[in-house]
Amino acid sequence: MKLKGRVALVTGSAQGIGKSIAEALAKEGADVIVSDINIELAKITANEISGLGVRSIAVKTNVADANDVAASVDQAVKEFGKIDILINNAGITKDNLVIRMKDEDWDAVLSVNLRSMFLCTKAIAPLMMKNRWGRIVNIASIVGEMGNFGQANYSAAKAGAIGLTKTVARELASRGITCNAIAPGFIDTAMTQKLSDDVKKRLSEQIPLTRLGTPEDIAKAVVFLCADADYITGQVVNVNGGMYM
Repeated sequence: MKLKGRVALVTGSAQGIGKSIAEALAKEGADVIVSDINIELAKITANEISGLGVRSIAVKTNVADANDVAASVDQAVKEFGKIDILINNAGITKDNLVIRMKDEDWDAVLSVNLRSMFLCTKAIAPLMMKNRWGRIVNIASIVGEMGNFGQANYSAAKAGAIGLTKTVARELASRGITCNAIAPGFIDTAMTQKLSDDVKKRLSEQIPLTRLGTPEDIAKAVVFLCADADYITGQVVNVNGGMYM
C-alpha cells in the first residue's frame, strides 16, 4: 500500500493498458479517477476498482479539448480535494503511409496523443506544485524512438511526448514533482490481438524475450515510478522485451 492517501488520474483508463495501470495503482492504495471518452465503460471500470477497497470515480473527458479537461479536473478535485498522480495514457491510431495520410488523421492523432498530455499536465501541475509533491508519467512508445512503417503521426506524437516529458521534468523538479515516460514495445492488447498469428509470430521473433508484453508489464513500471522512484525524473523507461535498446 505504498500509495495509500494518494489520488491518481489516469487518462484513457476505461480499458486496455490504462485500466491495468489504474488497477495497479489502486492495489497500492491510491484512489483513482478513471478518465475516458467512453463514460459507460469508465463507470464499469471505476466500480471494479472500488471493489479493491479504494475510492474511484469515472469522469467523461475529451482529452484533446482544453475546456473538457478543465471541467474533468474540477470534478475530480471536488470529489477528492487533490490530484497527486497523473498518468497520460490516452491515445489513438490512424495509420497510413505519409504520402497517403489525410491531414485530419495527422491532426487527430497529434491532438489525442500529444496535445492531451500538455493540456492535462498544465491543468494538474498547479495542484501538485501547491502540495510540493507529484508524479507524472507519460505513456510514450517504442515507435517514438525508432519509428514505424505507416505510423508517422503516431511516432511523431510519441516522440513529442518524450520531449515534453524532459521539459516538464526540468520545470517542475524544484517543487517535488517528477515526470517520466514509459515507452512500451508491442503489447498484447485488443489492438494487437486483431493481428494474424503469423504477424504476431514475426513480431515475437524480433523481441529478445520472445513474447509480446502485457498491460501488467506496463502497469508495474508505472507503479515503480510513482511509488519508489523519488530520484528519477526526465527519463524514458523502455518496457519492450529488449526489442529496442
